[in-house]
Amino acid sequence: MVEIREIKKIQETEKASIHSHITGLGLDEHGKAKFIADGMVGQAEAREAAGLIVQLVKQGKMAGKGILFVGPPGTGKTALAIAIAKELGEGTPFTAINATELYSTELKKTELLTQVIRKSIGVRIRQKRLVYEGVVKELRVKVAKSRLNPYYQVPREAEITLKTKDDELKITAGESVAEQLYKLGIRKGDVIWIDAQTGEIVKEGKAKEEAKYEVGGGKLVDTPSGPVKKEKELTSTFTLNDLDLNLAAQSISFTAIFSLWTEREISDDIRKQVDRLVKDMISRGEGELIPGVLFIDDAHMLDIEAFSFLTKALESELSPIVILATNRGMTKIRGTDIESPHGIPLDLLDRLLIIPTRPYNENEIKEIIKIRAEEIGVELDPQALEDLTKIGIENSLRYSIQLLEPANLIALRNNRNVIKSEDVNEANKYFADIKRSIKYVKEYENLMLK
Repeated sequence: MVEIREIKKIQETEKASIHSHITGLGLDEHGKAKFIADGMVGQAEAREAAGLIVQLVKQGKMAGKGILFVGPPGTGKTALAIAIAKELGEGTPFTAINATELYSTELKKTELLTQVIRKSIGVRIRQKRLVYEGVVKELRVKVAKSRLNPYYQVPREAEITLKTKDDELKITAGESVAEQLYKLGIRKGDVIWIDAQTGEIVKEGKAKEEAKYEVGGGKLVDTPSGPVKKEKELTSTFTLNDLDLNLAAQSISFTAIFSLWTEREISDDIRKQVDRLVKDMISRGEGELIPGVLFIDDAHMLDIEAFSFLTKALESELSPIVILATNRGMTKIRGTDIESPHGIPLDLLDRLLIIPTRPYNENEIKEIIKIRAEEIGVELDPQALEDLTKIGIENSLRYSIQLLEPANLIALRNNRNVIKSEDVNEANKYFADIKRSIKYVKEYENLMLK
């Protein structure tokens, strides 16, 4: 059998995000911001400006330019960056880092910047593969004792009967396919396809004809037509960094594996090979480049070397959309005695389209709290919502949102599923906002270590 090497994505643990509800910029067909749409609230001018950026990117007119969001903390700069990536389409790579992450003891700044830039550039690869596709008519999975743990049973073999509108075929598959069937929860009536070479399974949904009498959600799809065994054009999206790491892993020597190789820096030769590979695929019509978004928060923490590298990167042929964000005014460029607007050198500022963000008003704060409460699955009493809105105005929106979870725990402790005003007040009593923290420090200044 021909040896097949799969290019596997680098899996990262996904954590709950405060911006997980954002699906776009929330603009109408004329590019005007709706008050509440796509998870966005307020910031009408900034969202409309971001909408123009999206149009420029799609028209290929952002070459050599970047974006800078400037505004006080908690005014939606990160949310706007995520919304831009969402508007650019499904599969658009989005990489977010804080500028302080560049100062690693393990890697050089330029190497880390190169990696995040290449993480932000996608390659959509189209391949024709031989697959088995159809509705699962019959499914039998044989189990056996695990080779590692005799008290544990694992899927060992699978017999699957697939049918289309015109064909029916019974196939037998080995352990890797059987495990996938178990993990994906494949059942009779599901529409799936199996890569004949790699054994990878993709579940497309439930056949409409099979779901007539079933209660429950799930995507409904039509029953495939034609033969079960067929050629199918598959599309996969990887980043340039995914390809770099896979090619680098293949070139590790046998001795390096046993010496616990941990080198994370990728050589220029590897990257040049990947670039040649990608250009060849594009020239053959088998792939396309997807410029993604690289978002760097607290950009004023970058130093002159990093700014110089980013300026050069903006002019590169392979460059993502670079978005910087800062909450600083006039400040020194890190590592120098030179003061500059936002702590960014003037030659880079000239290449940036600057979008200001402003503090949220009362109605906007209230709506954002409501959206966040719905996102994390908590219910607010109207008075509790008013109290949280007041806290957001007097202190900060972030602090107000942070009180949602503690207030919910207090409500549950009191056998209630709805957060009431007293729960918010109790949570606010336990924790200190910035103003109360500063007051506390001044009150006990003599007892604090200096």
